[in-house]
Amino acid sequence: MNKQLSVKGLQISVASVLVAVAMQSHAGSFSQDKLPKEVQVPAGHMVAMYTKAEGNITWECKNDADNAEKAKWAFAGPRAILSDKKGNQLVSYFGPPATWESVDGSSITGTQLAVSPSAKGSIPMQLVQANKSERPGALEGVTYVQRINLNGGAAPESGCTTDLIGHKVVVNYSGDYLFWKAK
Repeated sequence: MNKQLSVKGLQISVASVLVAVAMQSHAGSFSQDKLPKEVQVPAGHMVAMYTKAEGNITWECKNDADNAEKAKWAFAGPRAILSDKKGNQLVSYFGPPATWESVDGSSITGTQLAVSPSAKGSIPMQLVQANKSERPGALEGVTYVQRINLNGGAAPESGCTTDLIGHKVVVNYSGDYLFWKAK
């Protein structure tokens, strides 16, 4: 669904235009003063893209590594659509490994640096150091991905017993993902 526009003989993808507009409207500084220190992006970076996420986290009932007679919920992977403030999809988020793929084809993976608790029932805030995008586009040059303002997604508090090993539960969540680049 990556339609092409022709502007004075130049081929431009609609996806590239949407991503470029979203990046311009959110580029710049973002106050991290109210965020826990663990998930703050180091100085020398600016927000390149701000997105709203709607998605889910899959949890799998597995044997507890610390106690073979018990089971516990283990993270099995995310799936979310990250959109601009008008609801236009900009990025797909999935894994493992954690992968962010822009509608323009650029994509990144990353290494989790830190987490900090969110509201009860919500997955934690997170700071990820991005790996280099192998393709040009919106995610090229992204250095950090920050997950904040979360609602939902946490593992169920009950329901995982040794009788249910292998059982999966999908829990919806929403939040904000900020993509940072060096200044």
